[in-house]
Amino acid sequence: MPLHEVHALLQQTFEQAVAIIRPNFHMGLDLFLASIPLVIALLIFRKKNIIPGILWWPLLVIMVLFLPNAPYVLTDVIHFVAKVRVTPPLPIWAMSLLLVEYFFYFLIGMQCFVIPLMLWGRTLRRRHWGWLTLPLEILMISLSAFGIYLGRIDRLNSWDVVTNPEHLMVQALRDATNPKPEEMTLLFFLAVFVVYYLIKTVNVLIARLLARDIAPLAS
Repeated sequence: MPLHEVHALLQQTFEQAVAIIRPNFHMGLDLFLASIPLVIALLIFRKKNIIPGILWWPLLVIMVLFLPNAPYVLTDVIHFVAKVRVTPPLPIWAMSLLLVEYFFYFLIGMQCFVIPLMLWGRTLRRRHWGWLTLPLEILMISLSAFGIYLGRIDRLNSWDVVTNPEHLMVQALRDATNPKPEEMTLLFFLAVFVVYYLIKTVNVLIARLLARDIAPLAS
């Protein structure tokens, strides 16, 4: 193959790889929506509450409404698969960058789900209601799994509660009584359940290690 053709092929491959690993707009939007419950949780679940009671409950409701946006990022694996299945195949360096990119994308999105629930659980334990933590986690994972279905399959959004509540309610009731949506919701539930408790376990271990290392310095 002539040298100029090799150069052109390499340049074309490089440009294709860069275009593929470049973050899409939807990834930034999904992470922004995922961060909303995290920001709210950091405000309302502080040890010293600075949020007036009249605002605390509305903020909690908003947090719950936007919470499914965090694990929703896991469904963006379909975009990862689409980027991988290209012709010609991606070079190894581009595939490696793509794997790293989506790993941190999924991790950040799920941390925006895990941390709010961990903070909520800490608040419950501080008020001697710790026994509610596990039921709360299961409930939030279940609601989020159904919310993921509404978002991925029915293309509904969290703000439809305000902008189009009637359509949201009708569609949600219709899906809740049909077998196919229930099966998809169960799959989403299992995926979020496994990833949630995996990340939560790692977070707890890291927190304990940090506390153990910092304690001698403080003494």
